[in-house]
Amino acid sequence: MTATPGLTSRREQILATAAELFAARGFHGVSVAELGTACGISGPALYKHFASKDAVLAEMLVSISEQLLAVGRERVATAPDAPAAVTALVDWHVDFALHHKALIVVQDRDWSSLPGDAREEVRRLQREYVDLWATQLRLLDATLGLDAARACAHAAFGLINSTPHSGKLPPEAMRELLTVMAVRALGAADRPGRRTGRGDSP
Repeated sequence: MTATPGLTSRREQILATAAELFAARGFHGVSVAELGTACGISGPALYKHFASKDAVLAEMLVSISEQLLAVGRERVATAPDAPAAVTALVDWHVDFALHHKALIVVQDRDWSSLPGDAREEVRRLQREYVDLWATQLRLLDATLGLDAARACAHAAFGLINSTPHSGKLPPEAMRELLTVMAVRALGAADRPGRRTGRGDSP
C-alpha cells in the first residue's frame, strides 16, 4: 500500500499514505490530523473512511496478510510441481517485499498496536501462509517435519523481508540476489522440474 500511480479511491490513498508515515515515524508518532493533512483532507474528514487510526492500521495489516495468502495460493495452484511452487512463492514474496517496504516496517514495528481482533485475524492468515509454504517444502523434501518446514518458511521470510535495510542495490539486482539466495536455501534450486524465469540463477 505504498503510494503508487493508479490508486482509485480516497480509502486506498489513506492506507498508502499511512503506511509511509507509520514506517517513517511510528504508529504513535502520527496524529489523525497529520495523516489527514498528508492525504489532502482534514483530520475529521478521515473519519468518513475509517472509524479511527487503529482501524487504519488494522485494515492495512489484515489486507496485506490476505493478499500474501491469496496470491501465494494462486502461484502454487498453477505450478507444475513442488520445486516450481517453491520458486513461485519466493518470486511472489520477493516482489511484494520490494514494492511494499513501508508495510514490512509497519508490520514488524507496530504489530503490538493492532486491536486484538485484527491481531488474531493477521495471526490466522499468517499461519495459513506459512503452512502453504511448509506444505510445498515437505513435498520437496520428504524427510522434513512440519515444524522444521515452518521454520524454513520463517527463515526465508526473514531473508526476503530484509529489503527495508538492504542498502543501495538497484531493485532488479536486489530481486535477483534475494530470489537466488532464498531458492537455494530452501533446496528448490537444481531440482527436476524447477521452472526457469525471472530471478533464477544462470
